Amino acid sequence: MRAVIQRMNGAVITIDGTETREVKEGVVVFICAMDGDTDAQADFLAQKVCELRIFKDENDKMNRSLIDIHGDILIVSNITLSADMKHGRRPDFSRSASPAEAKRLYEYFIEQVKKQPIGKVCTGEFGAHMHVNVQNDGPVNIVIDTERIGK
Repeated sequence: MRAVIQRMNGAVITIDGTETREVKEGVVVFICAMDGDTDAQADFLAQKVCELRIFKDENDKMNRSLIDIHGDILIVSNITLSADMKHGRRPDFSRSASPAEAKRLYEYFIEQVKKQPIGKVCTGEFGAHMHVNVQNDGPVNIVIDTERIGK
């Protein structure tokens, strides 16, 4: 699985131009299931995201996690993270998981995150058109690719 994690002060997501959801301080996670990914990658990633020490402590060091600050999380499916740009100018998304498996893993990831002792868990809608307004803090953006780190 691939994920981009952004530390944020707050975010608002609008789904298909109608429904709006909002979170406060925490992280936004853009996530993509890749072909061959399993529940094990989703389990690893859910724990890693919630324990990632990217929030400042009393000494102004990034030493606290989402769990430590009881922060919120916004989880957004994002197939474009699977883009392969080896050839030409048009992204190739053929390495992403099939739509059915990608949706299943996205929903499984959400359920694993909900088991963590964090704040509000908010999501986008798989396959929907979404507008995401993020007040990025830092900015701090972390990329995790479970394939590259061997998980």
